[in-house]
Amino acid sequence: QVQLVESGGGLVQPGGSLRLSCSASGIIFSIYAMGWYRQAPGKQRELVAVISSGGSTNYAGSVKGRFTISRDNAKNTVYLQMNSLKSEDTAVYYCNAVFLDDGSTYWGQGTQVTVSS
Repeated sequence: QVQLVESGGGLVQPGGSLRLSCSASGIIFSIYAMGWYRQAPGKQRELVAVISSGGSTNYAGSVKGRFTISRDNAKNTVYLQMNSLKSEDTAVYYCNAVFLDDGSTYWGQGTQVTVSS
């Protein structure tokens, strides 16, 4: 059974930082591309950042320079370091795993990030 479990969300003031973690089980983590998506109320889910199995990264323009995605294959975990947070970063953040060879895709349950003073 595949499980992606996010943690690290919470309430933070504008300008603050949070680090999200996503722990994976039931998959060969190292061969999966991992991503973070977010969905704000009334909006569609959007890509935040992705890291390939080889470690290449891509970011949404709105977070580039503020967020950093990384992975630790030994711990089956992907991270999202979020700095200089803004109110518009408020959303539920979801972890995603994709095996590009066959399209197998898995999602976590999401973790709430609220940026507010």
